[in-house]
Amino acid sequence: MFYFIKNMVCNRCIMVVQNLFESIGYPPVHIELGQVETEKPVTEKDLVKIQKSLIGYGFEMIDDKTSVLIEKIKTLIIEMVHYKNEPIHENYSTYIESKLHKDYNYLSNLFSDVTGITIERYIINQKIERVKELLVYDELTLSEIAYELGYSSVAYLSGQFKKVTGFTPSHFKQIKENKRKPLDQV
Repeated sequence: MFYFIKNMVCNRCIMVVQNLFESIGYPPVHIELGQVETEKPVTEKDLVKIQKSLIGYGFEMIDDKTSVLIEKIKTLIIEMVHYKNEPIHENYSTYIESKLHKDYNYLSNLFSDVTGITIERYIINQKIERVKELLVYDELTLSEIAYELGYSSVAYLSGQFKKVTGFTPSHFKQIKENKRKPLDQV
């Protein structure tokens, strides 16, 4: 049985949700960002316990199809931007369409209607948060960051960064006061 969890955006989130399901007697067969699969369906009584516990950790179980689809889109983007080990050089629309087996135009319109922003804006926001993270770590040059995130040039990355944050990447790197946002608040 599949259960979809909102705000489950990192490996630590997976660990917390896994421990919660196990503690109530439903060890996940498979767990990934935003989704838990159990061997047997959770009883109504236990489902209430799980939902209350999830809320205590800042998560929310979602069950309507539209919300599930929106969370799947967000999860795919977060995985692609924040957790891929190789540079991003794949078209996001093609990737999302292939993973969800739905027409991208449909997904894009649905996402915009529900969230109030486009998928493209959401991707840009996630990429800028990743750039902030990499700038704070100070391990890569701006050229390496641009390459890793699939920007065509440092100038394009810098322009987009300034448009979103109000700072150039180098100024941000110097001040480091514009704290990063949690991924579920981007």
